[in-house]
This record gives sequence, structure tokens and C-alpha cells, in this order.
Amino acid sequence: MQCVLLVRDFPRALALRPSHSYDSSSSVNSAVLVFENIHENYDRLRPQCNVTLVKDSDFDVSEYRRLSSKHVYGCLGLLQVEKDMFLAVVTGCTHIGEIRPGESVHRILDVEFYSLDNSYDSNTSYGTNRIYDEDVPPQNEQQSYVHPCAPLKKLLSNGHFYFSSDFDLTRTLSARITMTAADKYSFDDHFLWNKYMIKELLNFRSKLSKVNQEAMDRCGFLVLAIQGYVGSKETTIGSRTVFLSIISKLSCKRAGTRYNTRGIDDDGNVANFVETETILQMPTTCFSYVQIRGSVPVFWEQQGLQVMSHKIQISRGPAATQPAVERHFNELQSRYGDVDIINLLGVKEGEAILSKEYSERISNLNGNGVDNCLRMKNFDFHTICKSGSYENVSLLINDIQDRLESFCFFLIDMETNSPIFYQKGVFRTNCVDCLDRTNMVQTVISKTILDIYLRQIESVTRYDTESFFTRHSYLWAENGDSLSKIYAGTGALKSEFTRSGKVTWSGVIGDATKTMNRFYINNFQDKSKQEVIDLLLGKLMYQKVIEIHDPVHELVLEDMQKRINDFSSKYTINVFVGSINLNGCPPNGESLSPWLFGFEDHEPEPDLFVIGFQEIVELIAQQIVSADPEKLRIWEREISSALNRRSDRSNYVMLRSGQLVGTALVIYARADIVSNIRNVEYVMKKTGLGGIAGNKGAVAIRLDYHDTSMCFVTAHLAAGQTNVEERNRDYKTINDGLLFRNGRRLEHHEYVIWLGDFNYRISLSNEEVRSLIEASDLTTLLKADQLTKQIEFGQAFNDYIEGPITFLPTYKYDCGTDYYDTSEKARVPAWTDRILYRGNKIRQIGYSRAELKVSDHRPVMSSFDIELIKYDEAAKEMIQRELYLEKLQLVSQTSLETLSNDESKWDKLAKNVRKVNNPLLVDRYSNGIKSNMKKKLEDNKIEPSVGILIDFEDKNNSKEEDLPPPSSETYQWWMDDSASSSKSSLVVDKNDIDKEFRNISSNPFHEDLMMRKTVPLPPPKPNSLYSNILTPIKVNDDNNSKNINNDKLKIINSNQKPNKSNPFFEDDESFLSSVPNFEDRSSNSNPDKLPAIRTNPFSENDDNDISNQLIDLTVNNTNSSPNTVLPKSNNNIDWIPLIPTKVNNNK
Repeated sequence: MQCVLLVRDFPRALALRPSHSYDSSSSVNSAVLVFENIHENYDRLRPQCNVTLVKDSDFDVSEYRRLSSKHVYGCLGLLQVEKDMFLAVVTGCTHIGEIRPGESVHRILDVEFYSLDNSYDSNTSYGTNRIYDEDVPPQNEQQSYVHPCAPLKKLLSNGHFYFSSDFDLTRTLSARITMTAADKYSFDDHFLWNKYMIKELLNFRSKLSKVNQEAMDRCGFLVLAIQGYVGSKETTIGSRTVFLSIISKLSCKRAGTRYNTRGIDDDGNVANFVETETILQMPTTCFSYVQIRGSVPVFWEQQGLQVMSHKIQISRGPAATQPAVERHFNELQSRYGDVDIINLLGVKEGEAILSKEYSERISNLNGNGVDNCLRMKNFDFHTICKSGSYENVSLLINDIQDRLESFCFFLIDMETNSPIFYQKGVFRTNCVDCLDRTNMVQTVISKTILDIYLRQIESVTRYDTESFFTRHSYLWAENGDSLSKIYAGTGALKSEFTRSGKVTWSGVIGDATKTMNRFYINNFQDKSKQEVIDLLLGKLMYQKVIEIHDPVHELVLEDMQKRINDFSSKYTINVFVGSINLNGCPPNGESLSPWLFGFEDHEPEPDLFVIGFQEIVELIAQQIVSADPEKLRIWEREISSALNRRSDRSNYVMLRSGQLVGTALVIYARADIVSNIRNVEYVMKKTGLGGIAGNKGAVAIRLDYHDTSMCFVTAHLAAGQTNVEERNRDYKTINDGLLFRNGRRLEHHEYVIWLGDFNYRISLSNEEVRSLIEASDLTTLLKADQLTKQIEFGQAFNDYIEGPITFLPTYKYDCGTDYYDTSEKARVPAWTDRILYRGNKIRQIGYSRAELKVSDHRPVMSSFDIELIKYDEAAKEMIQRELYLEKLQLVSQTSLETLSNDESKWDKLAKNVRKVNNPLLVDRYSNGIKSNMKKKLEDNKIEPSVGILIDFEDKNNSKEEDLPPPSSETYQWWMDDSASSSKSSLVVDKNDIDKEFRNISSNPFHEDLMMRKTVPLPPPKPNSLYSNILTPIKVNDDNNSKNINNDKLKIINSNQKPNKSNPFFEDDESFLSSVPNFEDRSSNSNPDKLPAIRTNPFSENDDNDISNQLIDLTVNNTNSSPNTVLPKSNNNIDWIPLIPTKVNNNK
């Protein structure tokens, strides 16, 4: 149904009104949907707006003007872009045809975004609303503006989005027929592309009465859009007229462009997943057949510039991939029944690697007892159909003929609308991109099954279907072109053969042109398109859903915070973190156990092993240009072998690895917890030669363990004794430049751990450093440590902490010896290898080094206990629903009672709910109430029952009350004391309304706004998302350094305030203080001279050691010094070196 878009300029409001409403004879059952921003108490972190459904007869059209001359065909939803709210509407579409009688489909051709904000009226960067309101001429023709939603408009208007006002286009015919009490808004969220924008409006609709839902549906206000292809053609089979349709729906679960979105994710969603349905409408029956396609369901990617070849990398180990593969096929079998795989990958280049990995995963899956074993048919399309011999696809059809017939098809009787046959399984077809080869094979499968149906069921001869199959080939060629343009930017290759069944020179030249266009688009344009897709789907970190204001929902949120323990659980995991600079050396046979199992007494054993490497390859020009990945593979196997060598320990699998020239990061996970990990991503950042070269830089891997996010960063910063500022710049470049998908940065993670060769040195002479090492005077050395000073000065690693250093400098040794550098350069020993961390509930178990001699560095290691949270989404949703019904019932009951002088909080809330959702009760509407509505209100005996959303049904069971006389310049009824006793309960006294529930007028000159108290803004965020981290207390530098400054400690602790938003707060102290004791795991070369090192700097027994006490900085302490982040000296630490290191006395 066509609508017009109206605007009220002040206060700003948009309204969708059906076009037929202008005809008085047709407006009786019509409604108007009004959108209005909430200006007062506006929180950009929780954008909200008012939405009301009003009877057309009650809508005051005199306050509005037409915003655009274009007709509106429905609303796609609400979206926040650049901190402003926009309403997305369809302003252009074309009719595709009818899939079945009464089931029309439209293609979206034009979409517009209109602002709900007034900010643009005075925003000089965008000008006034003239850039969003079509009919307002620009004031300055010389000045050009770019609409913030221009990329979204381009994407949604590309001709690949479709909708239907008659049926649920997101579901197949068989799903719609078999669903009980089907609702066209009960969509399949796999294929609803505007779900993020429209879900609040669908929630709004669900709370309306049945009558109002039907009125809203009749007006066609809401549009549910799919992306893909819909084509329909009228044709003939013999003498019968039939309608043939192809519907392809692209999944939005793992959506993106060709090289940016590959493979599978941890939830089992694959890239370029398409469900294609062939529908044939016969005079008495309707035929349907479903096929699916999707990327190879393993973790793989293509990085770098792709030039005429497939540089495919498998990005996750087999054991870590298996859970995701199992989720994928379990869901397919639950949706479609049996699943047969047709794999069209070849034997050349990366396709062979990908095909082998795929086959192994399916083999393992069948061996794990899947309900229905998966059948896999490998068909090397390029080899079998080379030189244009595409007719050889018939060989594949012969091989799958039995399964094709056993799967059958879906068929219904048109008279009774009841199924005759059911489709029992699907073919899942794939190649690399799932475009050209896949579309050709699916075309042949569709033609084959149609031929079986027509010959066996309809008794049609081959002669009668010649024209029909010509149309069938045309629709499938159009389908292939459309899906290819969405994913790769050009039409499908081999489409000429699909259309005509012949290979022509024009088709060959066309394919070559498309290939070159794909190269340019996929390598240079798709990144920006990917960002627009993520914006549409609401996947960017800064995006917030525009909520429809609901006072009862606000109360529910408050109670949900109090009941967080009812739908969440807490877990503690252990993470081992280790780092080593290899100096380009391969494994030398030395055991890695002293390093990897340095904290083996701690229980439980580590859930994750995070290993960072620097200089894994020799940093020469050739390696910088093209690093050798084989060196990393060697060390991956070495680490894996060491972790799984002992039978009394758990098995570990490689979760993810990443490499930037010589810097690499590898994460191993315990095999039994892999299924708890989601959203594993890897990025890197170059800092060498101003960001051009990768000889210096960082590699980061992030993941979600249950519902807790964590990130690990290994870095190799600038070298040189005096290059402190350059190292600081490298850190800032990495910290600001590491960007994961969907705009996620380091600051968005709850836990971040840095490890690596940071190259910060000791600012003393070589002789002084070596002398202090020989004298075991680490305190003096730490005073001159560059990294410690930079942290104290706030120049690097702000908000990160490092455990007390109780081990000797890790750099630089003669390889294979315990001697510091004896070469001609004689480098100054230093703690270049470090581990720092930040987070809310993280406890460092130990921090030490291991005595491996494989390199000129000694590896460092640390162990962390991390507390994380897991939400039960089903329980959360159930509790939220129960609370909502409870609050709603309480509010509704309260509104039916006579109000006493001592009004309760719920009475005031009831008034507010009515005022929010009924525009007739809002002050600015009081002078515009029509006479018939006044009469209707006067006839009511008591106030109408409260509804969260406006319900324009008549309420007749009410008590009569008079309204006060109208106000004038000389008389204001609210100032008349005599009227106070007889004023209507419909009139809400603003002084009686609880401030926290009042609906605020958007008129800036309204008395409420001028008199109301300023709502305090939330406290500013610290540089890090979490300031309540554990921090070692600063040690005093005076002669009495061993005495604790108790007065200062008391002041600091007296300022601690509970953070009620922290679900873990109730046991923070117990969690952070319970640190187990550890004995020395090192093998001292001279145990008689040196006692065992205390590797646990946080031992509970060291009650008198100020450096071992930790403070939970839950709030900002005004009395605490910023220098308390790290110990300034270690004079009061009775430390012993982990390993007796021989010092070269040769001066």
C-alpha cells in the first residue's frame, strides 16, 4: 500500500499516512504511524524515540506538511548513523510478479533516509534539514552536502533487495504451508536483512491489540527485506499456462564481500550461503524444490593482493575447526533433512588444500556419530568440463540420480492447500566462491528434478517443455548474475552457456572482462562495501539499536540488573602466557618444559597457552619482503608436541596463529573447551620504516570465551639503547591501529595482555649494569628501567600493569651459554622481554623467566587466573518476559483504581505511560483536540486502562469526569486553587509526577524544561574501559622504604566504593586475594649458593611486603598518586634470581 511521508517541523516528528486516507470514504479503518524523537534526557548511548499508532480520524494533519513528493511503500526501520536517528523508507519499487495467487513480490529500487533529529537545523557541517527534506530548496547552491546515509542508500537501492506485503518471503513454500498459525511477520532471521533496523518496530507491533495489529498490517507500514534474486515468468507447458519462479535468499548471518568474508565462523555460519527455491505454479498443483550453496565450512582466508590465483590459507587447526563444522551441518539437517555435499573444487593451487581439509572434516564428523551420515561427492569441474565441455555435468547427475529421486520435491494441492509430497533432503553445492560453477550445476539439478516431476506426475512430453525450459535457463542465468554481483561485484562467469546452452566467443570475451573487473573491485573497493554491510546489519561496535520508549521496559531493566545472577554463571580459567625472541633460530632439541610448565603446580591446568615469538625468521631484506611461513609451522609443531607429550595432562589443539614477518602469535586451547570459544580473529600492524615494513610491529588475536572478550598482543618494538621515543610511538601506533572486524579495537575488550620484545633498555652503562647484576642488586637496575619510567610518566602502556620483576635481565646472551653478550658490540643487558596486562577480574599467579638457551634471549612467562561470565540467553529472555508482564499488569491494575491524594509511584507511572503513548494527553496537543474526541473523553467515567502502546479501541466501562475549562492569557486552570479538588484525573499535574518517570516535552520553551533539574551526565570513561584493575602499591624511595605508608593506604582504601554494575563485585576481594603459593620450578646451576627463587610475587605469606599488596582501583581515587601503577623501586623485595647467571668480567 502506498503511503505519504509527513513532517512536523517543530517539534520534529515524522508520520506515515496511507495515501487512501485522503479519501474520506476510505479512511475509516486507516491508521497513521508517528515517529518522534525524545529530546530531553537524551542519551546517545541509548538512543530512543516515541512511536505511536493513531486513528486517521484522530490525526491532526494541519500540524504536518508533506516531506517528499515520492510515494512511500513502507518503512525499513530506524537506524542511528553519526549519532543521529534516521527513518529508512522505500520510495521506489517495481512489481516482479506473483509467486502464487495473492503472493506478490516487489524489487526495491530506491530508499531514502529521513532524520528524526533537530540537530541538523543548526549543524553547520551538514546544513539544515534541507539535505534530508526533498522539498526544501538549498540556500547555497555552491555548497554541496553528503548525506550520512548515502552509502546505505546506494546499497539498498542496488536492485538486489526484495519484499512482499502478502506473505513471509524469508521462508520457503514448504515452511509456510507446514507452519501453524503462520504470521507474515514471523520471519526467518537467517534471511531478514533489515532485522537490526526493524526489530524494535516489530516488537512495538507485537504489543498492540489484535485489532490494531490488523490495522497496522493493512496499511503496509513495515517492510521485511531479503537480498538475493526473485524472478518470475509466465510460460506454457503444452496448452496450460504456468508460472515459473526462482527465489534465492542470501543469508545475513555471515554476510560480506568476496575476499573479506570466507569460510565459516564459530557459530557454524558460512559466507555466501544462499537458499534457492524453484517454484512452478500449475493450474491445480504447486511444485517447489530447494537447493543450498555456501562457502567451504572450514576456517580459511585469502590475504593480500589476489592476482589470477587463489592464495588460500587454512587459519585454524583441525581440532579447533571441528566444533564449528558440526554446528553448521547439525543446523542444516534440522532445517532441510538429509544433506548431500557436491564439492566442485579442483586439484590446482589452493583448491586442493581446501578440498582436502573439507573432506577430512566431513570424515571426522561422520565418525563422531552424526544422526544422518553426510554424503560427499567430489567433482573436479575444471578438469572434467575443461575447454567449454560443460555438458559433462551430466556425469555428475548420473552419479547422484538415486539420491535426487529419493529426496523427492515438495508438492501441494491448490484446492485444499495440503501437501502431496515432501522434499526429504537437499544438495549443498560449493566451489571456491560458490558463484559460477555452483550456479551451473544447480541449474542442471533444478532442470533434472523438474523434468522428473513433469514426466512422472504431470505426464508431459519433451516436446511440450521446450519453451518452458528455455525460460527456466533464462531465470537461472539471471539468478547467477545477481548473486555474483552481490558477492563479487560482476555478473557470473559461464552465464552465456547457462542461458543458451552454447559456448560462444562473445561469452568467452565477456568472462575475461568480468574476471578483470572482479580483480579491481575485490581488491580495491570491497573493503568499504564491507563496512556498509556491517553498518546495515548492526555489527559495528559503536552502533546502538534505536529503542522505542517504553516506561515499563525501563523498570524491567532495573530489575534485570538485580537478577543478573539468575541468568548468568561465573567461571575461572587459567591462561599461560610466554614470549621469546628466537633470533631466527630453529628448535635445537632442548626441552621446552621448563618454559611451558613453569607453573605446573597450579590447579587447574591452563585452559589457554598464548605463545609469542619475535624474530622467528632472520630479519633480512628477503624475509621482510616475503616471510617464510614454514619457520612458524616448525615451531607450532614443536610447541604442540611439548604440550601433548605427557599422558597425565590434557590434550591441546592449536586455536589460531598469525605472523608478521618475524613476529608471530600462537594460541593453543585445551581440547575440551574449544567449543566455548567464539569469534576468533587475527590482525597485524606494521611499524617498521614508518609503517611500511613488517620487521617491527605486532600481531594480535582476540576471542570471546563464553561472553567475555579478551585480546592478546605480541609486539616487537624499535631497537636501540636510546630510542625510547620511537618505542613509545610504536606502542601508540599499535594500540591505536589494531582494528578487528566490525570496528572492534583493544579498548573494547575486557582483558588485554601484551607480551613480546618491547626493547626497552636500562639507562645505565654496560659496566654498571653488569656489576649490579653480579651484586644481585635488581632494585637499582629497575630504577633505571626505561619501560617502568615511561609507564610512570604516562608515555606508554597507560592503564596496564606488570607484576614485580624478580628475575635477571633476559637480553642479551651468547647463544647456548649463560654469558651476557661478549661480542664486539657488547650490548647492555636489559629486560627487553615483558608481559603486561589489564582487566577487571584478572589475577597474576606468577611472573618469571625460563632458562632456555636456544636464542640470545631468555623466554619470559606468566600465569593468570581470569574470571569470566556466561549468560543463559533463554533464561534471560524468560525472566525479562515475566518481569515485563508483571510490571505491565501492576501498572494496568493501578490505573483502574480511583486515585487518592497520596498517589503511589505506580499511579504516577500510569499517568506517565498514558502521556507517553497517547498524544491526546500531551500538553502541546491540548488546544488541538477535536470536539468528537473531547466528547469521547468526557463520556469516560474513569481513566482508560494503561497500555504500553497506544490502543485506539473505545473504552466504555469508565466513570464520568469533567475536564477543566480551557486556558487563556488571563486564566490558567493549573493555577486555580479552587479547581484543584475537582480537576479531572485525566489531567496530569506535573508536580505530582515522579521525575524519573516523567515524559519530557520536546518544546525547548516548555515550562517543564526551564524548571527541571539538570540530569547529571555519566562519569567520563578512563583511557581504558576498565580502571578497576589490580595495581601493585608504589614503594617509597626514602630510607624507611620497608615501612608501609599505612596512612596513605587507609586513605586509598577509604575511597573505595562498590561498583554495582559489576556482576562480580560481591566477591572481588576474595577472588583477587586468593593466590596460591608456588615453589621454584627452575633448575639452578648452583643451588648451594643461591636459595630457591620465590616465583610467586603475590604470595599470601608476604604480609609485611608492601610490593606484594594489591589494590582494587574500582573508582578513581583523588588521594592516590598516578605513580602507584608500578613499583618505583624494589628495595624492600627480598628477591633471589631465578637462575644463577654467569657474568662476563672481561672488561
